[in-house]
Amino acid sequence: MPFDHNDHYHRLLLRRVPADARTALDVGCGTGRFARRLAARGIEVDAVDPSRETVEAARAASARPGGNGPAPRFRHADIADVDLPRSHYDVISCLASLHHMPFATVTALRDALAPGGVLLVLGCYREEFPADLARSLTAVPVNAAARLAVAAGERARGTRHAPRATPPVKEPGMTLADIRREADGLLPGHTLRRLLFWRYLLVFRQVAGAARRGSVHRHADDVARLAGDAAARHRR
Repeated sequence: MPFDHNDHYHRLLLRRVPADARTALDVGCGTGRFARRLAARGIEVDAVDPSRETVEAARAASARPGGNGPAPRFRHADIADVDLPRSHYDVISCLASLHHMPFATVTALRDALAPGGVLLVLGCYREEFPADLARSLTAVPVNAAARLAVAAGERARGTRHAPRATPPVKEPGMTLADIRREADGLLPGHTLRRLLFWRYLLVFRQVAGAARRGSVHRHADDVARLAGDAAARHRR
């Protein structure tokens, strides 16, 4: 049935994109639907995904006539292997992709945010029972009704849902409590809330000057390390 949980939350994410955003990075972009929605706002979008098949599908979809704004720049790559520019992006999005990588990857994404930039994570989590049971039981009938409604709308319009390239699937390993604990240490000041369709929304905003302070601290650490090395050589 043509109902996608990630697509369902696009508008929720777009409401959190800064009005003056000019640059964006979509991590785990899949077939590029959210990247294209960002580009339609006139935002310059870099989009990365480790699946060659889905990146090719994203490029093909973006090449179709009728699109608004510049096409995203799609790249087949693992984000862990990408040398991200520091303090560059006004928006970084991860839609159902963060659980495919170590959660600490958010530190590289955090450092790539420009001052005032926003990290948007629409994530998946491992359910803990019975804590998550009530939410799951609520989502099941709503999910079924939404699928039927979308299918009925397509039949009424005489349209047919085209098959999509399917990105790799991985079951999430972290519970919502695990995610909250890790985010507390790596993304101070973030907000996190559970959503209906087996997703959570994490939002982190880079405070102006935070990236530079981090750079200064790392420089101080490097100086201290070099001084320690020099002292050790002198003792030898």
